[in-house]
Amino acid sequence: MKNLPLLESLEITDIGSEGVSVGRYNDIVVFTKYAIPGDIVDLQVYKKKKSFMEGRVVKIHKYSDKRTDPICSHFETCGGCKWQNLKYEQQLYYKQKQVEDNFTRIGKFDIPKINDILASEDIYYYRNKLEFTFSDKRYLTNEEYYSEIQPDELNAIGFHIPGVYYKVIDIQKCFLQREPSNSIRIAVKEYALKNGLSFFNIKQQTGLLRNMQIRTSSTGETMVIVSFNGNDEEKIEGLMSFITEKFPEVTSLMYVVNEKKNSIITDLGIQLYKGNPYIIEKTGDLSFKIGPNSFFQTNSKQAFNLFSVVKKFAELTGKEVVYDLYTGTGTIANFVAGNAKKVVGIEYVEPAIIDAIENSRINNIKNTYFYAGDMVKVLNDEFIAVNDKPDVIITDPPRAGMHEKVINQILKIEPEKIVYVSCNPATQARDISLLSDKYKVNIVQPVDMFPHTHHVECVVQLLKCC
Repeated sequence: MKNLPLLESLEITDIGSEGVSVGRYNDIVVFTKYAIPGDIVDLQVYKKKKSFMEGRVVKIHKYSDKRTDPICSHFETCGGCKWQNLKYEQQLYYKQKQVEDNFTRIGKFDIPKINDILASEDIYYYRNKLEFTFSDKRYLTNEEYYSEIQPDELNAIGFHIPGVYYKVIDIQKCFLQREPSNSIRIAVKEYALKNGLSFFNIKQQTGLLRNMQIRTSSTGETMVIVSFNGNDEEKIEGLMSFITEKFPEVTSLMYVVNEKKNSIITDLGIQLYKGNPYIIEKTGDLSFKIGPNSFFQTNSKQAFNLFSVVKKFAELTGKEVVYDLYTGTGTIANFVAGNAKKVVGIEYVEPAIIDAIENSRINNIKNTYFYAGDMVKVLNDEFIAVNDKPDVIITDPPRAGMHEKVINQILKIEPEKIVYVSCNPATQARDISLLSDKYKVNIVQPVDMFPHTHHVECVVQLLKCC
């Protein structure tokens, strides 16, 4: 590249935020991807700033002993499991380090020793939900792109290429979700090609087959939702009938017609073709109904461990009023309800609250109360007067963390204990810093929900100190 250097024999020394690999060249930080600490590499720089550079690995002189061979043939191209070439024990080390670094760098509070991260029992086939995209312009490998013989078949069903929204990699086998996920995806593609069903073109907004979502549960149930760009009744009926006959284990088969420019289907009429409009997932002794738009932790086994940590940190005796902020479908609220006097859940998404109420009903839980609305507006003095002052607040906000007004209201409420669950230790550390005038960090427990990615969940117990 013109005027951009080739860094030779650069040692990769660390993994930074968002899972990027880090080295140093003449005291300048260098970022790259898919390299492992301990690798010695040649790196072609493609972005150069005053304080950092970014580059791509063009040669590896020495392989780190932290490496392992990725099992997926789509590794590096897909971008979904970026740490699959990093030994699992090392993945855990760098996730733990990520929590420690964020709390140290961003937090302005005293940090106790952080508990060892809870490993995931399954590091493959751990997801209970995947969404695949159909495309008539699949991603071509470098070999295919520069070959004199262009491929005849360009249709694909798989995942979007990172940074290229209109290109989809045609997945042959995915190690994220157990069967029948792979078999359904392959069979649907074969049926579509054989029967002339067109694949979606995101730029032109043409083609019938658009998306397919597959959910599996620990109870052995399977949900399939196919999204069509147009209401071609004959072709829709043909594909639905094929899935029904080919995969009798599918207990919930649905479809939706989506002619919008985006792939979101939560605001559309999802049609039930066969079975129930939900599947059942079990977490401990509780059962949860999961509908087509329901949120549930995508690693079911590890979700039980996560919820168990939350319950342990809440230290409930049966006398406490608990608020569960950002309750979603009420999984945590229902999980802790048996140990509380009363649990009040608040969530912005109204359909999720409907699911939460239903999940309390099917588990015969009678001490939960759920409210839908903007957290900033709902969590006010009048709400607390009606629902009683909480002894414990559990909060599990989105990656962006809590709004400052919500934090200020928590400081005003002054519960004796806060249990903060987060999928983003950086925003979690920021929020805890804002709470630190009245609360001290007592216990920190990282949890690995997503093996082979840099993502890490973290549960923190905060105690009122003044």
